[in-house]
Amino acid sequence: MTTTTPAPRPTSAASAVPPAPIDPAALARSLQPFGRSTMLPAEAYTDQRVFDWEKRHAFAAGWVCLGREDEVVPAGTTQQAVTVGDVPVLLTRVDGALKAFANTCRHRGHELLADGCTASARSLTCPYHLWSYGLDGRLVAAPGMKDAPGFDRADNPLLPVPLELWHGWVMVNATGTAAPLATYLGGLEDLVAPYRPESLRLGGRHEYVLAANYKVICENYHECYHCPSIHPELCAVAPPDSGDNWDLPGAWVGGSMDLKDFADTMSLDGRSLGTPIEGVDPRKVLYLGLFPNILVSLHPDYVMTHRMVALAPDRTWVECSWLFPEEAFSRPGFDPRYAMDFWDITNREDWAACESVQRGLASPHFRPGALAPNEDAVHQWVAMLGRVYSGGSPH
Repeated sequence: MTTTTPAPRPTSAASAVPPAPIDPAALARSLQPFGRSTMLPAEAYTDQRVFDWEKRHAFAAGWVCLGREDEVVPAGTTQQAVTVGDVPVLLTRVDGALKAFANTCRHRGHELLADGCTASARSLTCPYHLWSYGLDGRLVAAPGMKDAPGFDRADNPLLPVPLELWHGWVMVNATGTAAPLATYLGGLEDLVAPYRPESLRLGGRHEYVLAANYKVICENYHECYHCPSIHPELCAVAPPDSGDNWDLPGAWVGGSMDLKDFADTMSLDGRSLGTPIEGVDPRKVLYLGLFPNILVSLHPDYVMTHRMVALAPDRTWVECSWLFPEEAFSRPGFDPRYAMDFWDITNREDWAACESVQRGLASPHFRPGALAPNEDAVHQWVAMLGRVYSGGSPH
């Protein structure tokens, strides 16, 4: 894990977070001890005001995954504008290293680059009054300011945004108010590190747009209570009641699942066309969700991620990527579709269920339901959201 853009820690006053616009009494029922708790109230999934609150205080204030290091700020470019939650962020690449800054000019606040755009220049120039910055954030030119009393270019650099690399993924905290990434990850790091995702190679990718809230997707991911009813392919290679869930520090939820005796991996016939990841348990699959936007599924022979961008209360973009050991690509008969096809079928089964849940949540008759005994990971997720909604940290 490498820090590439340090930023000063905020004061406690700067970190104060207003509670989410959710009925406290309804939220309190969701936060009862497991066995007495319910799902979150409907407005957590359907209300635009809650969604707007989350963009600032869940996404921008958390550590958000922007994608793989070799894909963020694509080859041939030096700068990329993104929006993290509701905060404009400018990514630059300087001498091969990524940096992140607030995408706002130090003069009058104009964005230096429009959201989603890239550029290949060696400097950043505000199109409003032509203030220019180096890719390292230094102010290098401010037309007409030479004789301004007390003005010093050195006092007006772009403001850094915390950015870190985590096993090949680019993580950004847009508000600069989150705990250090190591604290945010907590016990998750020890589970992910043996799979060395930074050394793996992309084998394929699918993109989906779901008519569902991102939390519905995460809650579905964290339980297999539904597996016997909608996932025959998954249940053929893994017992749905196997494995355990962890309760360790960090802003994440996760558990494991065992493979059936005949199966080498999650595929339609249980066979692997790839190569094993050395040093990991060959009989288990790990399902880990780092708040707020990445799900990491660790298999004996590949790593799959679901990276989410919340578009609206009832709409989420999902990028599903499959990463394999480099040596798999030279193995005779290797075809990443053995994993991709299995999970595309499973994903689409899940997406249909999530979209149906979203429609049910929008009904005036919905009331938060009780959790089943094997939905303890969902309870952990709901409790984490409860801490965030109450103005606290997710870890």
